[in-house]
Amino acid sequence: MKKYETERLIIKPTNTEDTEFIFEIMNTPKYHKYIGDRNIKSLEDAENYIKNRMLLQYEKVGFGNFTIILKSDDSKIGFCGIYLRDGLDIPDIGFAFFEEFEGKGYAFEAASELKKLAKTEFGLQKLSGITLENNHSSRKLLEKLGLKFQKKFFLEGDPEELMYYETEL
Repeated sequence: MKKYETERLIIKPTNTEDTEFIFEIMNTPKYHKYIGDRNIKSLEDAENYIKNRMLLQYEKVGFGNFTIILKSDDSKIGFCGIYLRDGLDIPDIGFAFFEEFEGKGYAFEAASELKKLAKTEFGLQKLSGITLENNHSSRKLLEKLGLKFQKKFFLEGDPEELMYYETEL
């Protein structure tokens, strides 16, 4: 699995070396509010999530979740990825960053690179994005990436209505 670089970031496939980071970010209040509680209650849960969800998708399709690292100090600041989701026909771009790294352009920088890679490296022709209506920063980022709002819908098993965005690559 290749890693990628932008001006300020290293974008590397998430693996079990990122267990503590995944545990921390998936247990932030903002993650629970906007993405959901993935029941990651221990480092073991986080490691299993990486093995059974993230690494499994890489093995199947060659893309998935990427840990975003600042080049300046090697801090793990968030993650961004392209995901296959039940209920979506088109792979979905998603992202989560620690709050102290929001508003600095890191999410856009990482997601822009992944959007390019979706076409050039992963052979995708379309990309989707989903978010809650009240997640204004996520909606703004999806729109800045060129994804266009299509509809509101419910993913099976998810009680909250989502906004669905899409773009051709």
